[in-house]
Amino acid sequence: MAPRWLRALPLLVLGSSLIAMAPAQALVPYTYVPRRQELEGAGLGIAQAAARLLQLGQARDAARLAALTVQLLPADSRTWLLLAEAQLRSRQLKEAGVSLAKAKTLDPDNAGIWFAEASLALRDNRASEAIDLLNQGLKRDPRNASAFFDLGNAHVLLNQPRQALTAFERATRLRKDFWEAINNQALVLYEKGETERAIERWRRVLEIKPDAAEPNLALAAALFQLGGAARQEALQRASQALDSEPDYVLDSYQKEQLWGPRLRQTTQLLLQQGELKADVDRAMANANPEEEVNEE
Repeated sequence: MAPRWLRALPLLVLGSSLIAMAPAQALVPYTYVPRRQELEGAGLGIAQAAARLLQLGQARDAARLAALTVQLLPADSRTWLLLAEAQLRSRQLKEAGVSLAKAKTLDPDNAGIWFAEASLALRDNRASEAIDLLNQGLKRDPRNASAFFDLGNAHVLLNQPRQALTAFERATRLRKDFWEAINNQALVLYEKGETERAIERWRRVLEIKPDAAEPNLALAAALFQLGGAARQEALQRASQALDSEPDYVLDSYQKEQLWGPRLRQTTQLLLQQGELKADVDRAMANANPEEEVNEE
């Protein structure tokens, strides 16, 4: 029997001859192609990570992950809706519109898509269109408190206080602790001259969210208007609100939060009081009159 190394020799020689005869080639690595189920699983995992980033307020990073998700799951309307939500929150409004259109072609009866389109319309100052979209969504999901909240905001933008108040009240009937909707009821009531009812709503809000800057400052303005014994509470609440959220010192920011002219005027009178000078100066120094719209 030949030695083991000798038995291998003819094979080595044959291999050498084939290498010499074959044309030179670059190394072609083996590539693993994932199965469809694995791609779907990866896509859902990335979608969950994107949703968590959204919850943490990292909208731009969430949008990047969601963009990868739609590549892995292009026929799933939920991934396009997630991408649109992340784009909306990171103020990529044009891109969000494209994503929502894609989502709607895949699932036209998804109420969330109609609500998201309405949110986009609101951000683009198309309040009438937002109302139509919200009503279409509410036909599909009639117990969505957030949609009624947006509906109220759209009516505020169109100077329709009665319809706005009705929508905000529907929102709080569906979600008892929806303090933003109670707060906006107060905004509407104050502009209508119903100061006492507005104060009652703002106090309800502060039972739910004691440290919220907006209802504290708005209540302070309403109390300041009443005068007398209410003045000291007004000053304390205004100081607390400006310390918590300096942007509320700006009339432009108040207007952006749908404060009407009556409340803004009263607030400016309050903030001119000498006892608040240090608070106002500090808030002006820390306020951001123009936030960065797009991250690099």
